[in-house]
Order: sequence, then structure tokens, then C-alpha cells
Amino acid sequence: MVYHFMNKNKQFDKLIWSENRKETSYWLEGLPEFNNISAQPPRQVDVAIVGSGYTGLNAALQTVRGGRSTVVLEAGEPGRGCSTKNGGQVSTSIKPTLEKLSAKFGAEKGLAIRREGENALNWIEDLVESEEIDCNFFRGGRYHAAHTQKHYELISRNAEKISRSEGIEAYAVPRNEQLKELGSEVYHGGVVFPRHASLDPGKYHRGLLQRVIEAGADVVGQCAVLDIEQNSDGFIISTQKGKVKARDVIVATNGYTTNLTPWLQRRVIPIGSYIIATEELDPSLVDTLFPTNRIASDTCKVVYYYRTSPDRKRILFGGRVSATETNPILSGPKLLKDMCRIFPQLEGTKISHSWTGTVAYTFDELAHTGQHNGIHYSMGYCGSGVSMASYLGMRLGQKVLGLAEGTTAFEGLPFPTRPLYTGRPWFLPAAVSWYRMQDRMQYQRAARRVA
Repeated sequence: MVYHFMNKNKQFDKLIWSENRKETSYWLEGLPEFNNISAQPPRQVDVAIVGSGYTGLNAALQTVRGGRSTVVLEAGEPGRGCSTKNGGQVSTSIKPTLEKLSAKFGAEKGLAIRREGENALNWIEDLVESEEIDCNFFRGGRYHAAHTQKHYELISRNAEKISRSEGIEAYAVPRNEQLKELGSEVYHGGVVFPRHASLDPGKYHRGLLQRVIEAGADVVGQCAVLDIEQNSDGFIISTQKGKVKARDVIVATNGYTTNLTPWLQRRVIPIGSYIIATEELDPSLVDTLFPTNRIASDTCKVVYYYRTSPDRKRILFGGRVSATETNPILSGPKLLKDMCRIFPQLEGTKISHSWTGTVAYTFDELAHTGQHNGIHYSMGYCGSGVSMASYLGMRLGQKVLGLAEGTTAFEGLPFPTRPLYTGRPWFLPAAVSWYRMQDRMQYQRAARRVA
């Protein structure tokens, strides 16, 4: 009986996994070894940064070029967090609508927060160009698909509204024209955001890392921070490789925030995001599925996001596949099933890479940046952090330098938590299960109407 079960598993594996499957990010494929990481941290610096993702590296680029000695401390290998494990989709990053933000903070503040999303999107394009980072940055736009007719009507109205009130380019595509945008029949139309972009996260992170080190900062891997103690002169940072004295400290840990900073840990919700890459596909099939080469997402509560690889040889498909956290071997087949539901043309396609990274949500769905007990921070990008993490990291570096331009519309926003929450999202499985059930019910109702 055991042998029969194992044999069936092997047969199943051959059906869905390509030969030499990998449980590592597709974006790390082909990146050469990086040998300029410091073995030991300096004993004293002006600025110590905890975390070597987009936030930490962009902050470091500002402080070291501003004349401050800077060290970036990373618990693992620099670049192995979600900065090289995301989908490479670059949007305006602000989830709450102008109406919600205005009701909460006033019309002027609400509009300023929304505009920071556009600022971040435009800024990252300028950064990539000015720093000459070869990362396949592409302003191809996003197709945001509606999984029911009701959602199409809602997002098409919103597209008209934000175009009129915020100057954000967006237009609706009805269902009978959808195949010009996406080779799928399951959606009920969608909205195009022409200014949204994509990049290769691995190459982008590597480019940032190179610029930071070239500018003179130390980046130290395998150097977990164990404690941060404030004193009259600044801070003493205890690491697994010794102590570092710093005048200023930046915490840039986002989805990997721990009880090193309990106040921050209570305010971010770590959520695993799962992605697969297909084996190489027929170019004509890719052209059919992604005729405009836009990135794509949908209106499900448990959202899916997908795109082609920069060379248009594969499809990368991501989303949340289970109520509880799982591993890439279990998540891969589930993502494949969902991908084939959206694109039946991919039936029989195999997975070459399956991986996961951890993002950080917040209770108000906004990113937060500021200072607590003298420690600077920026985090909570709610799954849309490529441009916003980079942008707020840059602004945070400017703030440490004392520059007025470091101030953003996020300044002074309350950073909410919930009673009894300590950083372990015990409520997440129930919430994800509920949302997945809602998505399924809406799909079924929509299918019955079409039939």
C-alpha cells in the first residue's frame, strides 16, 4: 500500500513538475555570485540599517552618499528575502481609495497620500535609469480583471472616477473586447492602468546592492541583529558578529519583522505569497495569453497576479493558495490548478520553479514610515512594495540626513494594531478561508448567469 502511494506520487510529480524543478525564486536564476559582502560589521558607524531589501538599500544609498558611514545588517544572505521573491509588478501601491482616505484624514491629506503612489512609480523609473540598473524595467501597463460582472461595473466606475479626480490614467475594457488584453474567457472585463510597470526583482536588487557598496557602505550577511539598546550617544546594536555603535538606526524588515522591535511587530501582519514559473512555452501561446505584454491581477479577495517573464518564454503566476502557510512543493500544484482555470490553454504545462516570500500587511492597508523610540522605520507595503518600499526607503534616508524632502504624506499617520495581537496572525487562516469561500460563491453565481 505504501509503495503504491509513493508510486502514484511520483507519477503525479512527473505530470506537473519539469525535470530539475527548483524551490527557489526564478529571479535568482542566472544571477552571478556576489563577492563584495563584508565579513564583519564595523564597530562604529553613523547609520546602522537592519534589513537589506529595497527599503534598506535605498535608505543606505542616500545616507552613504550624504557623507554618513553606513552599515546594512542582514540576518541571512543579502537578497534572499521578498525583494527577490516577488512578482516584479510595479504599481502605484496605495490600496485605500481617495474617498476612504479623505473621510479618515481630510480631503487634502487623502489626496496627498494617493499622489505618493504616483510619485513612487515615477521615481523608481528615474532611479533605474539614472543608476543604470539593468533590470528589464518596462512600462507595459496592468490589466486588472473582474471576476464577476458586478466587480466589472465597480472597477470601471472607479477607473472613470480616479481619471477625473486624481489624473490617474485608467480605462475599462468590456468582456467582448477582453481577448485583446488577456487570453482568458473567465473574466467579465477589466481595467487597464497604462502607466503600471514591471521589472526583474533579482536584477533590480542586485543593482541596488552594487550601487550601495560602490558608494562605500558595508553590507554584512549572516549577521542577525539580537538587540538594539539606546543610550545617550545613540545606539548599541548587538549582532551575532559583535556589537556596533551607531548614531542612527533604521529598521527595514517589513514581512520579516521580529520581536527585535516588538512595537513594530505588533503592527505588521506577515503573509506568505506563493509564485510559480512555468517551463518554457511556445511563443505563439504566450502571445495569445498576453497579447499586450501587460502585467495582470484580478478582483478576487484572495488575489492572483501574473505576467510573462521578461523574455516572454514563461508565465509567472502568484497568489495565496491556502488558509495556513505552506511550502512551495504543496503550493505549486495548487497555483498550477488555478492558473489552468484562468488559462485552460495551459493544461499540461509543467512547473519549473515554485517559491514563497513573506510580505507585510497593515491593519489600515497603508504603508507606514516614521520614528519610534528614536528608531527610524518604514514597512507594511501590503503586497505592492516594489516601488513604495524603494521610494520610502529613499525618503527615510533623506530624513536621517535631516533633509526636508524626506518628509512624505505618510508623516504622522497613526500606525494601528489590534488588542492581543503580538505579531502572530492567528486570525489569518479563518479570514483567508472566508474570503476564498466568498470568491468561489461569486464565481459560481457568475457562471450560472452566463449559462
